[in-house]
Amino acid sequence: MALRSRKRDNKNDQAGLIRKQIGTRSIVLIGLMGAGKTAIGRRLANRLGLEFVDADNEIEIAAGKSISDIFAEHGESQFRRGEEKVIARLLKCGPQVLATGGGAYMSEATRANIGEQGVAVWLKGSLDVLMGRVKRRDHRPLLKTDDPEAVMKRLMDERYPVYAGADITVESRDVAHDIIVGEIISALAGRKQPSGARKKTPRRSAQQAGTTRK
Repeated sequence: MALRSRKRDNKNDQAGLIRKQIGTRSIVLIGLMGAGKTAIGRRLANRLGLEFVDADNEIEIAAGKSISDIFAEHGESQFRRGEEKVIARLLKCGPQVLATGGGAYMSEATRANIGEQGVAVWLKGSLDVLMGRVKRRDHRPLLKTDDPEAVMKRLMDERYPVYAGADITVESRDVAHDIIVGEIISALAGRKQPSGARKKTPRRSAQQAGTTRK
C-alpha cells in the first residue's frame, strides 16, 4: 500500500510540475491519421488534470457538418482555412490537451501559433501501425481512394519532415495507451520551460475566446 501511495504521489507531483511549466500554453498533439491523437489525448488530459479538446470536433461544430461533408462540398483548401481559424481560437483557451487533424501542423500560421501558445507533441507512427488502424474505419476523406496505402506513404513523405519540428516526439505503437501517455509525461516533465513561455493567468472561457466548446 505504501508503494502504491508513493507512486500515486509521484504521478501527482509530476502532473503538477507540468501544469506549472506550461502555464497557459496547450499541449498540442500532432501526427498522421491513426496515430492515436484522440485516444492518447483523452488519457493524457485525465492524467494531467486538464481539459481535452479535439480540433476536428470543434471544426464540425463550427461548420455544422462533418469533415467529410466539408471536403466534399467545399474542398480541402477551404477546410484548411477554417481549420487554421478554429485552432487559433482554441489555443487562446489553454491550458489544455489539444488533438489536431493530420494536416493542421502543415500550416505555417498554425505552426507559429502552436510555437507561441503551445507545446507540440508528435505521435510518430510507422506505416504498418497507421494502416492497421485506419483500415478499421472509412471516414477519412484523404483515404477514400483505390490505393489508400500509397496515399499514406505520400503523406508520410510530405509531412514527417515538418512534424519533426515538434517539441517532443513519441513513438505511437501497438502498446497500452497508458505506456504512451507515460512517455509523453516523462518527456514533458524533463523539458526545459521555453524562455518565452507566458506566466500563469486566469483561464478565459470558451465564449470569451470566441469559440464553442463541447
